[in-house]
Amino acid sequence: MPAGHLTTKHRTEPAVTAHTDARLVRVALLGCGTVGEGVVRLLRRNAEMFERKLGAAFDLAGVADRSLRPNPALGLESRLITRDPASLVIRPDIDIVVELFGGQEPARSLMLKALEAGKDVVTANKALLAENGDEIFRTAAKCGRAVGFEASVGGGVPIIRTLREALAGDRQLAVYGIVNGTCNSILSVMTEAGTEFEDALRQAQESGLAEADPTLDIEGHDAAHKLCLLVTLAFGVLLKPARVFTEGISRITRADINYARQLGYTIKLLAIAKDDNGAIEARVHPTMIPRRHLLADVAGAFNAIYVHSEALGPTMYYGQGAGQLPTATAVMADILEIARHRRAGSRGGAHALGYPAGAVRPGSIKRMDDVVCEYYLRFMARDQPGVLGAIASVLGRNRISIASVIQQERGVGSTVPVIMRTHEAPERNLKRALMAIAKLKMVESSAFIRIEERL
Repeated sequence: MPAGHLTTKHRTEPAVTAHTDARLVRVALLGCGTVGEGVVRLLRRNAEMFERKLGAAFDLAGVADRSLRPNPALGLESRLITRDPASLVIRPDIDIVVELFGGQEPARSLMLKALEAGKDVVTANKALLAENGDEIFRTAAKCGRAVGFEASVGGGVPIIRTLREALAGDRQLAVYGIVNGTCNSILSVMTEAGTEFEDALRQAQESGLAEADPTLDIEGHDAAHKLCLLVTLAFGVLLKPARVFTEGISRITRADINYARQLGYTIKLLAIAKDDNGAIEARVHPTMIPRRHLLADVAGAFNAIYVHSEALGPTMYYGQGAGQLPTATAVMADILEIARHRRAGSRGGAHALGYPAGAVRPGSIKRMDDVVCEYYLRFMARDQPGVLGAIASVLGRNRISIASVIQQERGVGSTVPVIMRTHEAPERNLKRALMAIAKLKMVESSAFIRIEERL
């Protein structure tokens, strides 16, 4: 099938004109890294299946990538490759632009340019949508075009479409997500092998699960980007990452993992969103969850999103949260859905977020000081009489009641851990109590982890 000519670094060919073949849906790919290559593989491997499902064939009409070379095994000929993405996204023969560059720019500008040129867009770029989604979705609505972003949260887990469509007839009360495979893998290794954080991180880097600079993952920022999209889909509230309370896993110790087990909990990095009568909780942090809960069994690089709906009740969506083909599968699902709408002459993207673009507005975000949780507390204290009573007295004055205590056997002139689990209390009370406890000469350090007992 003719795919038209592209401007490449080797030569310049005449511009193509808009195609009129109704049997073809032409796709342009921006970025052919791990996920992009997966998309190409699926397009080639499942071409006959896609044609049966769509009633038309997909044609990979162009690939923009700075370092891509022809790859006969993938069917990537030199005529398909360009170093000029800006020209590719406005080519008249292109129907759908798939953005897999990542980052903010040039991804943002290219997506807007494609939408304004009448192209539909598919992306896996959660960071871009979290920061600039309002502009992108408004532009898409104005231009009557679609934005598909299933691959931006959960990899191959179909949570975007589920919240937008399958659960659209119900009111969502809360969303809990294990949405970063790197953190989940590290915590799983710490739990199963009894290693410290640094050792588990090194293993993740050696296996390719963690980047050389893992900050975006281990400090919770990647999960916060994804939570912004989940909040919008679940509650119709526009949320920027700066408004999400974000805390990573780098301070979790092997001791915390062990004490959590003794108390009946597992530690996970959770992205949490709740609708409290219009005030939205949005937070990412290490969380102790009951070992009996379904989320506690989500191990390794897998992702899971647990949704609590008013009428339906709880449901959970589980699968591979990263990787070439799982993520490419989500990208292809968007491409296929958008192609169906194009062929039907409908505007498949009018409600990409589950709401009209103008109905999604900034909402009231609850301050962390007002969030109510149970807490795990770990104090390193001198082994002397009265320590437990002094700590309990401070907690009591700040209206924090103790549910259980684990105290190690006494040593001789040593420092021992004192472990407590509290009942529910506002976070402001806990912070005030910890500041007071830090002034006690018998207490050398303290740490806490939030508990979600009733997910």
